[in-house]
Amino acid sequence: MTIVDETTTPPCAYEPDVYLDDLLHSPPARTDLSAADWERLTTKQAAAHRQCAGCPLMVECLYRAVVEMDVSGFVACTTESDRLAIRRRLGIEIHEPTTVAYGAARVGGGPVSHEAVMTARQAYPKDTCHQLADRLGCSTSTIKRHLRRARERKRDDALSPASAPARPSVADVLDVFDELESSRTA
Repeated sequence: MTIVDETTTPPCAYEPDVYLDDLLHSPPARTDLSAADWERLTTKQAAAHRQCAGCPLMVECLYRAVVEMDVSGFVACTTESDRLAIRRRLGIEIHEPTTVAYGAARVGGGPVSHEAVMTARQAYPKDTCHQLADRLGCSTSTIKRHLRRARERKRDDALSPASAPARPSVADVLDVFDELESSRTA
């Protein structure tokens, strides 16, 4: 008797470092990299994109990352800015639940304030989240959390509370995804 395992493990589970690489979800400008570094980056982007696009969970992953939760990293062939563009186009608003902070406490000068993160972002707009975290002596997730909060505040200020859009279909999300320049990569 042969037992067949029907579970599918996505490529991001095998190589999480590839999909969480700051350069994939916040790529620097072409002029900021040497030709060799740019070639390595585009090769890495194309490889991650091909693996994502070939994953049987890609459609579900894309829908959840766009409609249900705000995630970091390269997810379902999209960057954070790609997913934000899809949400804007479809009128989707993500509200993260406010829960108790998790993870280890920061050792040293106490928590990093939202204002400190935003000031550092203005002073160093081309820095990756990792570089900003190094500058401020905190974790990358802290930087991402504060930047996400700033985006949400800006978005909340722009939207009226009466505009609660209906949840889009999978087909709606895929149609907007297909219009992205990044969906044609690889």
